Amino acid sequence: MKRLLIANRGEVVVRVLRTAREMGLETIAVYSEADQDMEYLSHADEAVQIGPAQPSKSYLNIESIISAALVWKANAIHPGYGFLSENPSFAALCEENGIAFIGPPSTALRTIGNKSRTKQVVKSLNIPTIPGSYSMISNVDQIITMARQLGMPVILKSLYGGGGRGMKVAYNENQLRQQFASVSSEANAAFGRNEVYMERYLSCPRHLEVQILADGQGGIQVLGDRECSIQRRHQKIIEEAPIPNIDAKTRDNLWKWSEMIISAIGFKGLGTVEYLMDQDGNTYFLEINGRLQVEHPVTEMVTGIDMVREQLMIAAGSRLSAGRVSISGHAIECRVNAENPAKNFMPTTGCVTSVRLPGGPGARVDTHLFPNCVISSYYDPLLVKLIAHNSTRAGSLKRMTRMLNETRIEGVITNIDLLLRLLANDKFLSGNGDTSLVMQLVKK
Repeated sequence: MKRLLIANRGEVVVRVLRTAREMGLETIAVYSEADQDMEYLSHADEAVQIGPAQPSKSYLNIESIISAALVWKANAIHPGYGFLSENPSFAALCEENGIAFIGPPSTALRTIGNKSRTKQVVKSLNIPTIPGSYSMISNVDQIITMARQLGMPVILKSLYGGGGRGMKVAYNENQLRQQFASVSSEANAAFGRNEVYMERYLSCPRHLEVQILADGQGGIQVLGDRECSIQRRHQKIIEEAPIPNIDAKTRDNLWKWSEMIISAIGFKGLGTVEYLMDQDGNTYFLEINGRLQVEHPVTEMVTGIDMVREQLMIAAGSRLSAGRVSISGHAIECRVNAENPAKNFMPTTGCVTSVRLPGGPGARVDTHLFPNCVISSYYDPLLVKLIAHNSTRAGSLKRMTRMLNETRIEGVITNIDLLLRLLANDKFLSGNGDTSLVMQLVKK
């Protein structure tokens, strides 16, 4: 592995570039016409334009990216997160062309990408799963019949989705009929697949995760757990590690179940096993993500492990020593987005006229932002990830509050004020935040 192409945009490109350069790899960054002035492009050894601003014609254009890799002699591709990061066809084409795909093999991506098939495996291990369909739902009549059996409300999801895209909640049959076409269409636009499945909707759950590394040769490491309950529109905005306010038995079950699941499906690479916890404390398997997560820095801060480096090492054939790593302190991440919480989190666009970002001990900032950076309507609104680490959760919260107060981004509306309100919320401070908390605050 000598030349690494990074098939993504924004802050994750900066993140991967840094580790790749430390490892002595030559790097190739790709970009769309809308991103041609991004500063991070100058940090790569080569920068290659792959198409117009529309993601379908650039960052989701498999042929264009593979062609760039072959022309520029890249022998590895890191897909980042989102876009093609969990696309089995993309991974398979990399394999066919002798290019190392930095992620699970295409066979594993096909398994975990089909959410219903994965749940069948998990259910066979006697691990609790959310009641729902275990196969694709092909028509409205089928979905109505199943919803009557499950009971309302239900949630429709893209079978191959992620990142909160392609998800709708229905509280009655009329809503369900309307949402079916909407979810199918949104899933097709975001992932190129329109298959849909359904689950019973858990009201106000907590969203919990376990981070796993597997070398595909039996070596599995648990890199701790994360709380990701603070979300808007099914997308996370605050994450922390380790999970606060759960008992030792629940944590042990989450780690044990995650090892069992990863082993059962023969997974290789970096993976996240996700769960939902209901208001009664019952925990259910949700899904597996086979990619670097946006919230990975909180795990890096409490473990000291560079997860991008581990991804690259596993792809290069490195073996892991099985076991669980030690956790030190507490870390919190806040996603600063270009969006207006007062207008249903509508994305905001424009030119960032000035930027001031925080620093200090235990403070990490991941961003691609720079003065005069243009925020486009074509892509995710994430601007900056702020990560605070301290020996205690209380210390991390104080540090994050200070970091948010020091952050200044002029030219676009951001969600910083909302993040500060969340950090001061009694429910969040007690470690009892759930997926409904953001909307409760916004409505006040």
